[in-house]
Amino acid sequence: MNINVVIGIIMILSFVGLVWYCVKGFNLMVGFAVMATFWTVLALIGNAISPTDIMEGQTLIDSLTYVYATGPANYASSILVNVFFGAFFGRVLMDTGIAATLIRKVVELGGDKPRITMGLLCVVTAIIFMSMTGIGPVISIAVIVLPILLSLGIPAPIAMFSFMGSIMAGIFGNIVNFNQYQTIYAGFNPEAANYTYNDYFTIGIICMVVSLVVVLTVANFNMSKKKTSHAWAAAAGSVNDNAPAISWISVILPVLGVVLLNIPIILGFCLSAIYALITTGKLKGTYSEICRLFAKLFTDGAIDVAPMVGFLLTLAMFNNAATYAAPYFTAILGGFVPKTALTLAIVFAVLTPLGFFRGPMNLVGCGTAILAVVITTLPGAPVAFLYPLFAVTTIAPQHLDITQSWVAWGFGYTKVSTKDYMKMSIPTGWIVGIICCIAVYVLYGSLM
Repeated sequence: MNINVVIGIIMILSFVGLVWYCVKGFNLMVGFAVMATFWTVLALIGNAISPTDIMEGQTLIDSLTYVYATGPANYASSILVNVFFGAFFGRVLMDTGIAATLIRKVVELGGDKPRITMGLLCVVTAIIFMSMTGIGPVISIAVIVLPILLSLGIPAPIAMFSFMGSIMAGIFGNIVNFNQYQTIYAGFNPEAANYTYNDYFTIGIICMVVSLVVVLTVANFNMSKKKTSHAWAAAAGSVNDNAPAISWISVILPVLGVVLLNIPIILGFCLSAIYALITTGKLKGTYSEICRLFAKLFTDGAIDVAPMVGFLLTLAMFNNAATYAAPYFTAILGGFVPKTALTLAIVFAVLTPLGFFRGPMNLVGCGTAILAVVITTLPGAPVAFLYPLFAVTTIAPQHLDITQSWVAWGFGYTKVSTKDYMKMSIPTGWIVGIICCIAVYVLYGSLM
């Protein structure tokens, strides 16, 4: 048997083991570091026996440097700065009271009508998370939104599902997440570096709207099967003063800055944060006090995203190891990769559930190996078509998934069982994936 096939089989079995590892909820940072090491060792053994083009001319130290140094370094230079500044901006929205004010205004608008209030809260939450990121901001918004939904008599599983689903919708338009997935893609196809948020914006907004419609449809359908008991209790009272209306636009200013003015996203976060602080009257005091304020906001934001930083860096190691693993996966799976835009869209739509549990369709999970195989098999596939497909099968399942950090937190906060939640989350992720893959094909399939 060909050595490439043997190593490919071993890698696929380890791939299945990684999926099991993720499903069991073990530490992802350690898991991806171990997998990066295992695949690198296998690739080095395979290259020593039967050299591959991808390792041609590289020494042992070159290969180790590529996986353990170049990967995390490139990821840090292009992504982590965006993550930290995005978290800083999220902390500004929370500390100025802008996010909480928007939520309270929605509750006042919806009154005591559970379905209307739930719908309005989901829309506002999705818009907020077009800019915010990290478990800290999610929890800060959740402790406002979830008690409101529960106090309206909405069953806890539906309340939690609708809130997490609205975050998922917002992530489709989130600039930080776009940059994260773009960097992963560019590790296998450098042309992806030229694919901008403006290029993605149209399909991102379409997927965001589709997600909101599907989430609210599923939530309302499940509400119709359960009796609600209206208890307009302790939800909206324990809050701070309202932020002025002029400050509310801060929530989408970073997105507007990138889309309309094409300014760098970090500058967008900084300018939007300053605007939010000025319009809410928080930017005051001496120069030293203002400096301390910015330092505190940035520090708090960094703490919010700290749990994911180590994971992202080891994921970068895994991504580069997957580059070396690509020839061995291709030896086995290459013949099964669809060659046309229509069949690709259909396969991605059907396999969307494999993005759950950090599975093989999830770029922030095991999906980088599949991405490597697809790009190796279809080197001419346009980024504008293939990137949105992978974004769909990553975002829709992952941000409804029980392995997502804030979803796991939600189970403890609401006392909802994973079974009741997954009855809604998995079908929803699949439906969103199908519709969005169709949209990607309609918009960009002709580029293939």
